Amino acid sequence: MKRVLIIMSYILFLWFSLVAVAGENEAIQAQKIVKKVDELYRSTSSKALLEMEIITPHWQRTLKIQAYSKGMDKTFMRIVEPLKEKGMATLRIANEMWNYLPKTNKVIKIPPSLMMGSWMGSDFTNDDLVKEFTFFEDYNFEMTTVNQAQTGVLYVKCIPKDDVPVVWGYVLVAVDAASYLPLWERFYDEGGELVRELLFKENKRFGQRLIPSVMELIPKQKQGQKTIIRYLEAQFDIALSQDLFTLRNLRSE
Repeated sequence: MKRVLIIMSYILFLWFSLVAVAGENEAIQAQKIVKKVDELYRSTSSKALLEMEIITPHWQRTLKIQAYSKGMDKTFMRIVEPLKEKGMATLRIANEMWNYLPKTNKVIKIPPSLMMGSWMGSDFTNDDLVKEFTFFEDYNFEMTTVNQAQTGVLYVKCIPKDDVPVVWGYVLVAVDAASYLPLWERFYDEGGELVRELLFKENKRFGQRLIPSVMELIPKQKQGQKTIIRYLEAQFDIALSQDLFTLRNLRSE
């Protein structure tokens, strides 16, 4: 009997050890996934030419945007087309953000309460584009599963930390299991209702980096409306002047 108890104790110890290791491995995997998603379009630095197409049931327009980033805390974007919006610019440094309006020659500071507001009338928010909040720093995350889960796809559930002023109850992220490239992100409100879906499409290689070159954002409460961002050109891990990320540069065209 004593030997049986010893064997059973050993089996239980081994089982709990395996569960603990599996849990630790899942935590590490979730960490790697959200870090890759956060840094995918930024890296240590980036320069990109983007096309943003805003589609509604009543009108549509297309903007071309020159965008720069340095790490996760500096972003600069300037609209280069069409003529009507040319010169409009956005700068973010750490947790501060400004917009420049060339028609009035005014620089406007964006308060934290408006970070979840629309950027230039699109379905993307200010935070979507300048990334003040990141999954890695501002969310708790864990591996999860979903209904009708697909083979070869991993799923991560991201829940905002209590002190982070975002409107989402949680975000589900789906990535390719082999590359960790994102396939979609689904944003839910605090009641668990799906508010919007961000689709990642058309993987392309820019230099040494493979990224989805198209992002399509679909708001679920606005039928027939969506915003599409296309990467036309992109460079990563390049030298960028610090003068790019200044209020003075906002006014220069």
